[in-house]
Amino acid sequence: MRVLVIGAGIGGLCLAQGLRQAGIDVRIYEREASVRARYQGFRIGIGGPGLAALRECLPQRLHPLLEASTGELSGERRVVDEQLREIRRLGALHGGMATDRHVLRHLLLAELTDRIEFGKRLVRYTELSDGTVRAEFADGSSATGDLLVGADGGNSPVRRQLLPDAEVVTLDGNGLLGRTPLTDRFAGLVPGFGTLVHGPEVRMLLGKMEFRRPPHIAAAELAPDVELPETGSYLRWAAFLPEYIKPLPATWPEIRDLLLAGIAGWHPDLVELVRQSDVVNSSVLTVRHAKPVPHWGTRQVTLLGDAIHVMPPSAGMGANTAFRDAALLCRALTAVERGEAELLPAVERYEREMLEYGFAAVAESLEQLPAFAPSVTASAAPAGAASPH
Repeated sequence: MRVLVIGAGIGGLCLAQGLRQAGIDVRIYEREASVRARYQGFRIGIGGPGLAALRECLPQRLHPLLEASTGELSGERRVVDEQLREIRRLGALHGGMATDRHVLRHLLLAELTDRIEFGKRLVRYTELSDGTVRAEFADGSSATGDLLVGADGGNSPVRRQLLPDAEVVTLDGNGLLGRTPLTDRFAGLVPGFGTLVHGPEVRMLLGKMEFRRPPHIAAAELAPDVELPETGSYLRWAAFLPEYIKPLPATWPEIRDLLLAGIAGWHPDLVELVRQSDVVNSSVLTVRHAKPVPHWGTRQVTLLGDAIHVMPPSAGMGANTAFRDAALLCRALTAVERGEAELLPAVERYEREMLEYGFAAVAESLEQLPAFAPSVTASAAPAGAASPH
């Protein structure tokens, strides 16, 4: 059996890792020119079923490196005002880990370099009469397999062809995603799991990405064949400006100055956090969600992660749900490879279970969104609305 994975994000790579371990011929096709073509570095939290699924797919020898190249994600969730005076606590959370998406993506590429091709933008797929599927790329090349998996994100070309009526909604609002190098001064802003700042007009959500060990040094010591980026610890923050501020400027320095004007009277540590933000790795934050879809009737093509159930970041479930998809689909395909199941029935069981918990996660994320971004409201947008991340 050969599986074609379209997209080399963390969900598709997690699936490929699991399939490789199961002895399944998996090939990955990524539209970007290289893994470094577009920086995707910001903090994500992994825990519960998502973390278990990631560990299930990742080779055992890389588990120590996963642990060393991540950070703690536990403790109290605080709500404070703009002067850092505590308003209330939301309760402690434990058992997860904070990781940087860019670092994790490099880790998930380990042992897959001979199975991945970059610069492959999918144009279309064709289901063939012999029960296989052919992927056709913009450079004129093609690839044929027994199953094609669209793991190509919220703008998924695979979804657009498979489910042309599926909708992705972009939410109105002025969201910003900032990143500031971690110092002793800023570390105190997030003493636990996270901090939510309730200002008079602006809200900020703060999270700390403090690596247990520098990722590149941990890789050199624990898995010398794996190259991880030289990424320093940082504080990731999301800010939501009042809706009447439109349009936002085009460049981050201009956006940063606009935000600084809006928080001029805030605690000096918060003002300085914004002032020292990383120009390269801070940007406008586009919040989207997929509308639920019924099961479409299983074929030689399926979907995974944001390609089917993209969701707001408010519940921290996007990456976790993608990893859960990857492990579930890997188990289904492993049963097929072992002769314990037929391909299409196995894929159908995956799809039906994935749709149920995937869109439950979308609903939970939308339910939690107002607490973090009260100015963000639903507005119909074309499927595949663009996001910088």
